[in-house]
Amino acid sequence: MRAIITGINGFVGGHLADHLLSDSSWSVWGIARQSTLALAHLRERVSLVIADLEHPSELDDVLRHAQPDVIFHLAAQSNVPRSFADPQQTLQTNINGQINLFQSVLRLKQNPLIVIAGSQEIYGQVRPEDLPIDEATPLRPVNPYAVSKATQDLLAFQFHISHHLRTIRLRPFNHIGPRQSDAFVAAAFAAQVAKIERGEQEPVMRVGNLAAERDFTDVRDMVRAYVLAATHGQVGTAYNIGSERTVSIRWILDTLLGLSACEIQVETDPARMRPADVPRVVSNCSLFRDHTGWRPQIPLEQTLRDILDDWRAT
Repeated sequence: MRAIITGINGFVGGHLADHLLSDSSWSVWGIARQSTLALAHLRERVSLVIADLEHPSELDDVLRHAQPDVIFHLAAQSNVPRSFADPQQTLQTNINGQINLFQSVLRLKQNPLIVIAGSQEIYGQVRPEDLPIDEATPLRPVNPYAVSKATQDLLAFQFHISHHLRTIRLRPFNHIGPRQSDAFVAAAFAAQVAKIERGEQEPVMRVGNLAAERDFTDVRDMVRAYVLAATHGQVGTAYNIGSERTVSIRWILDTLLGLSACEIQVETDPARMRPADVPRVVSNCSLFRDHTGWRPQIPLEQTLRDILDDWRAT
């Protein structure tokens, strides 16, 4: 099986490449905008192609050469605060890149399975009666990133119906793990703990909204789900993927603080607050579980320990 990962230099892309390459039945191609792989250990094992999804001719060249069986479409602007700061760039990057990918597949008359990495953010302003969120829950996105991912989801369905593209839409809930940018909450906390332990930051943790409750999964379990979607999922289907339990952001913070020997003060930072937020999010993943047998395996406490150790080694 020949797989292309768009956005292979991203957080999830690197973990997905690791997982695919642990199975000798996969060969992996990666699309990136830069000429080197972010992860040194992948450089001899991945066929890296430099291309910009906003340039259709570059995509045509990649697909013509690679002849993929599966495309894992991960490339995106995925930071919510950045999407508020520059909504136009987020919408253009995420929507146009996917449309160009679809049209390139159609021009070349290829027939790969296309796995779309969406987001639970598309559900947006969920009401208590909506919980746990299943795939029939209405989409009420409350930030520009969520709007872009909802559009990607709908386009994947539309191109499946109108052009018979073999798309599967994934709606992953929050996923965290080693190598994640500190633009995301667990990594942001862990990075600050590591800096405080090294004496690079005063012993004060700056935080946003700690009351929000989220459904967290280890990224290594998440990429295992992506591959199961490609091998056992039903074409045309949308799947939630998550742990089906919630923890508060405060629990994440307290767990990381408990792993440090330092005394750390916590202060609220208004700059870290979102203009719009959702109090509680939890997934119903029964459809995906029924189709693939997937369940998360890595305890969240272990995930947080691994994230902190990763930042300590940085």
